[in-house]
Amino acid sequence: MYNPASFAEERLAVQHALIRAHPLATLVVAGSMELTADFVPFILYPDEGARGVLRAHVARANPLWRELEQGAECLLLFQGPQAYVSPGWYASKAETHKVVPTWNYTMVQVRGTARVTDDGAWLQRQMRDLTAGQEGAMARPWSLDDAPADFVAALTRAVVGIEIPIAHIAAKWKISQNRSAADRAGVADGLAERAPAMADLVRGLGGQ
Repeated sequence: MYNPASFAEERLAVQHALIRAHPLATLVVAGSMELTADFVPFILYPDEGARGVLRAHVARANPLWRELEQGAECLLLFQGPQAYVSPGWYASKAETHKVVPTWNYTMVQVRGTARVTDDGAWLQRQMRDLTAGQEGAMARPWSLDDAPADFVAALTRAVVGIEIPIAHIAAKWKISQNRSAADRAGVADGLAERAPAMADLVRGLGGQ
């Protein structure tokens, strides 16, 4: 991807944090016939491998896993906070009027070669870990153990596991780094209500 140095986020811990906060990836595979793209929620195991390992499951009826079984390379896109930026928010607009709209965003790209598995223990661990990560903040968190064992067994047979060791990871944080401090302050104020997560990221540049 096009990633100017001013926008490149190279800290692995920050990259991992975005994946954990936004686990639904666009999984792109160059299959034998055509490009395919699927939304798949992944869970990150950061301490495995050099850069971490991603695990997920898909429906057995989804032909995606058969392409992965053949060794197709994967591209995963994790999208973080994003927002339209109006030029009307820039302090410099009043001075020069040489401003145009843009879009701020954060994202992580991962590449790797997947392996697939239908091992029941592996699949149930992945399901438990994925749901625990999402249910943890619930007042009454749901657990896989809440479902009948025979139902879980049937569900497990209906899915296939995907494991992707991260071979390459890159991240882009386009958050108004190329604007003046006054322009960034205007962007943060403009986004405060419509996109507070992005507003916080832009404000965080204050010390840079």
